[in-house]
Amino acid sequence: MDGHFLTEIEISQFKCFNGFKASGFKRVNLIGGKNNIGKTAFMEACFINVRSVNVNTMFTAIVNIKAFRESSNLFGKNVDSQELLDVTRNYVSRSNLSGKAFAILEKDGIKEYQFNFNGESKTINAKELTMTIEHVSNISFIDNFGWENYRLTKAFQAIQKQDKESELSRYIQQFDDSIESFKVIGDKPQCKTNGEYRDITEFGDGLKHYISIICALYECTNGYLFIDEIDNGIHYSQLNRLWELILTLSKTNNCQVFATTHSKEMLEAFARVAKKLDEQDISYTILVKNKRQEIKTISLDYEMLLESMAQGHEVR
Repeated sequence: MDGHFLTEIEISQFKCFNGFKASGFKRVNLIGGKNNIGKTAFMEACFINVRSVNVNTMFTAIVNIKAFRESSNLFGKNVDSQELLDVTRNYVSRSNLSGKAFAILEKDGIKEYQFNFNGESKTINAKELTMTIEHVSNISFIDNFGWENYRLTKAFQAIQKQDKESELSRYIQQFDDSIESFKVIGDKPQCKTNGEYRDITEFGDGLKHYISIICALYECTNGYLFIDEIDNGIHYSQLNRLWELILTLSKTNNCQVFATTHSKEMLEAFARVAKKLDEQDISYTILVKNKRQEIKTISLDYEMLLESMAQGHEVR
């Protein structure tokens, strides 16, 4: 497995996590567990850890995860980035890659933001905060609402730069053979059917989600892709094809993938396709609560997952 991949993480403080540890991550990682147990928050914590390379990128990552969660509520509103930052009071994590921390400090009427990278801190007075939004091009997060048009358009540029348009069209035709090609015309993602280009929204959320994942896998070459509710809008008959693409393209593009699901069908397809491709660089992590209501993990590698599925064990 590539050296830049996240293999373990300790989340000391963040949302529902306190002294939480998880390990055993591979190139492609599926995260399961009951509703509201913290699957999305776990991926957000990993996202902040790998994406925070300086103050601006940490600021951007923290602001982004709040925007992901509230995208429907924030639509059409002019929201100050500092307001989004203020929602996250504390974040502390340490992984095999790095240690990152963020805290809002308030004392004697003075409010400060503290950013910490591997033990080195930078503290900024709230009145003097002038952060710049700074993205990391090969680290992406697809939230459970799916990407908006502008975000899909940006990811499609990676397809164009690598001259993979025909390959993308072939993947899309495997999903829906009535679609002849995909293009961004102006700033609108569109699909061609019956000789006419139509807005991608006319084809349903599943197709857009499918195309977004493919484009993201190219965009995140040598990086990381996080997908919340990976089965969003995808019909069960397409799950095998989706996993074949993810397992194949993540390997080709050296991209580490984390995805959440609560779908038994998605898990079964994950195991089935991994076995078919003999793709062993995978893991399935289940979030559970013990009797003290602490969040813990059960981690299954390739062999353990296949054995559990073969024996019909409940692994969700």
